[in-house]
Amino acid sequence: MENQTSAAGATSALSVLSKGMADAVEKIGPSVVQVHGRRRRSASGLVYATGKVLTASHVLEREEDLSVVTHDGRTLEARLLGRDSSTDLAVLEVPKLEDGTIAEPAAGGVRVGQVSLAVARPSRDGIRASFGVISAVGGPLRARRGVRMESYVQTDATPYPGFSGGPLIDAEGAVLGVMALGLARGVALAVPADVAWRVAGALSERGSVKRGYLGILSQPVRLPAAQRVGLGEQKGGLLVVGVEDGSPAGEGGMILGDILVSLDAAPVTDTEELQMLLTGDRVGSEAVAGVIRGGELQTLRVTVGERGQGA
Repeated sequence: MENQTSAAGATSALSVLSKGMADAVEKIGPSVVQVHGRRRRSASGLVYATGKVLTASHVLEREEDLSVVTHDGRTLEARLLGRDSSTDLAVLEVPKLEDGTIAEPAAGGVRVGQVSLAVARPSRDGIRASFGVISAVGGPLRARRGVRMESYVQTDATPYPGFSGGPLIDAEGAVLGVMALGLARGVALAVPADVAWRVAGALSERGSVKRGYLGILSQPVRLPAAQRVGLGEQKGGLLVVGVEDGSPAGEGGMILGDILVSLDAAPVTDTEELQMLLTGDRVGSEAVAGVIRGGELQTLRVTVGERGQGA
């Protein structure tokens, strides 16, 4: 009798899980469109704002004669607003999209082991989904074609043809990331939702993403207790092992052996944090860099330069 009760409980739990997954796909379905931007195969896209679709940059082999197919079978003309090779994201303007189909990013961070569903609309036959878990979260990552991803989410959900540009969702149907399958052969990678929405905003506004640089080579180091005075609980920084001639860092007085610990009072403990701080409106502006030199905390003023796409 006990075994029968346990079996019934397991069956019930599986039923609940199954229904939850189906509900999540059904919820995100109206936000997922089919994207026509290349000859051989269509891809997917995600309605992230009124009249705007996020998709993968590599699936747009042309920049004109673009269109999307909505969940209710309508074919709508689209216009490319901008693309970013470093995240493999592009934004399309589709004026006739209705407001009720906008997807929502998941609240909170992505966790390894979390249930995920890759969702796509690769054809007019309807939505498709692939089940898996989040197998890795990290960054930065040097991907194919020299592209450097600031951060990424990896899932073991099977990336079928046409899934590029589609959403990776959680069990509630909220977006964890946007599938960027052109960046790593044989690996299902997604751009985290917070990064994707931020990049989409920049592409929609000005057609490209400004990425700043200081012109240093660095490596993470752990700070001895004596060097943490004034840094609160921060335990690490970036040891400067190279400074490019004529670079913003060089012009600002940064030298070999400095340990970069902050930028405009924001902690810097690894290269990912630094890259995030250098993205967007930082380009062309003066920033205060906190460095440890000779065991003492000093400040330098540097004007953030602009790095070329994919550099």
